[in-house]
Amino acid sequence: MKHDLTIRVCMGTGGMAAGGSEVMKAFKKQVKARGIAADIKKHCHIHKVGCRGLCAKDVLVDIIRKGVRTTYQFIKPSMVEKIIDEHIINGNPVEEWVVGEDYHQFHDKQIKIVLSGCGSVDPEDINSYISADGYKAFKQVISDASPSETIETIKKSGLRGRGGAGFPTGIKWEICSKEKALHKYIICNADEGDPGAFMDRSVIEGNPHAVIEGMIIGAYAIGADKGYVYIRAEYPLAVERLKNALKQARRKNFLGKNILGAKFSFDIKVKLGAGAFVCGEETALIASIEGQRGMPKAKPPFPVYKGLWGKPTVINNVETLANVPYIIRNGAQWYASFGTEKSKGTKVFALTGKIKNSGLIEVPMGIPLRQIIYDIGGGIENNKAFKAVQTGGPSGGCIPAEMLDTPVDFESLAKVGSIVGSGGMVVLDEDNCIVNIAKFFLQFTQSESCGKCTPCRIGTKRLLEILERITSGNGRAGDIELLEDLADAIKATSLCGLGQTAPNPVLSTIRYFREEYEAHITKKKCPAGVCKDLLSYIVLAEFCKGCGACRRVCPAGAISGERKEKHTINPDVCVKCGACFEACKFKAIGKG
Repeated sequence: MKHDLTIRVCMGTGGMAAGGSEVMKAFKKQVKARGIAADIKKHCHIHKVGCRGLCAKDVLVDIIRKGVRTTYQFIKPSMVEKIIDEHIINGNPVEEWVVGEDYHQFHDKQIKIVLSGCGSVDPEDINSYISADGYKAFKQVISDASPSETIETIKKSGLRGRGGAGFPTGIKWEICSKEKALHKYIICNADEGDPGAFMDRSVIEGNPHAVIEGMIIGAYAIGADKGYVYIRAEYPLAVERLKNALKQARRKNFLGKNILGAKFSFDIKVKLGAGAFVCGEETALIASIEGQRGMPKAKPPFPVYKGLWGKPTVINNVETLANVPYIIRNGAQWYASFGTEKSKGTKVFALTGKIKNSGLIEVPMGIPLRQIIYDIGGGIENNKAFKAVQTGGPSGGCIPAEMLDTPVDFESLAKVGSIVGSGGMVVLDEDNCIVNIAKFFLQFTQSESCGKCTPCRIGTKRLLEILERITSGNGRAGDIELLEDLADAIKATSLCGLGQTAPNPVLSTIRYFREEYEAHITKKKCPAGVCKDLLSYIVLAEFCKGCGACRRVCPAGAISGERKEKHTINPDVCVKCGACFEACKFKAIGKG
């Protein structure tokens, strides 16, 4: 065989958790040990790639033979031998393991810019990135464009910060470039801490050189001589691949002194964060790099004027920087052709929750929520009813079913009481209690508050106490109004973005699901049957077969009844664990 053969194995966090390392070892072992013709081995390239997006189907494997790509799903090491025999040697794909229509549906409405290299580029091989036009954009600006021309390109592209605030990236760079200082800094904010979010981690795991190249271009534009990537220590794979990529970039003289013979010198250090959510806020992040406790500071002055060690500093998140090389290579107009008038380009989201196709997606700004959830996500698990989608993580809001046609962009989501945020998107179904969801996010933000300002430190605690009281059956008349008043005060008076946005889940859920709050308070009922203190379990006589399954699993001995006769539950003894509900095959246990 005289053609090239490429085998790609998903080795993002999801792929590795599903056994990607073992699958790759199996391919290498089989190709070597099976006595496959030397010309196959000579032209066969087996390499790892980052997250392919549809994490629910890992381990995903590509076989590219004679220019035709075939993608396999749920691959285990034991399946490798058959793939080699039937597909690689004989040219007949193993159809039963090939991805189905849902896989293609997941990708059809996506437009991948930031994620375009994840799934094709080997994240541990700089030459793989270079072969995909990597570092071409940087070479282009350093040889053919001035810093101001580079900034102008980013401004014309309409790129806005993807870390949550949505501030125009080119304007931020321009302000910093005009500051006079002996040293300037550029920082990549990879301190991704939202529950259910894994966008930035996946980008660094899958294509770290794109982020590095974006930082180098940004440094050249603003006149920075040093950069930092502030990344969570909880992301060991991302940290390992990032450090490896930096070493490779230095060997190629893309980092260091007089880069590529120019007068421009720049290098990047990695700073590990200890997991404090508040360090995603730029002034707290700066304090952490400086060795201080990660606590926000009042602004102004903004970091572009006085940032790291008092010097002008630009802070961009991972996704923002990863967009930069593609904008430079393809032009500002190309990038601006995606998205809406005010929200240009694409956005990466972590699609999680009660969704059939969970994973990492990249969509054009302005795409309706309905298309994301039903066309890309495949709809709700177990065909349950859609209830809401939480966008923007703990700082965002819950958007109900009647607003599923809302476009996903900065302005539209703000109008309905939510935010784009860094890109978390959690789907809720009919079995989720909306009050409990608000409580969950308040628990997170309250525990992550740095405690520096009273509105956030005390206010979020009081919000949480009221929600706990409501979900435990002790809600009082006026609690909803009290939540609203307190939330408004916290938003208006907190020092940083954590406190200013912490009440969003409460306000949005009251706005769209007020009747559910009222049911908890006035009827002492949880409509979704989630809040344990508001639950009661009963045996439905018409369905009970007297099989005894519920009685056998009850830890409190609250269920009685003879075999083949209707059973009963003693409410005074019942601990409301729900074991009987799960055990009954006849749906004879009801929630009251």
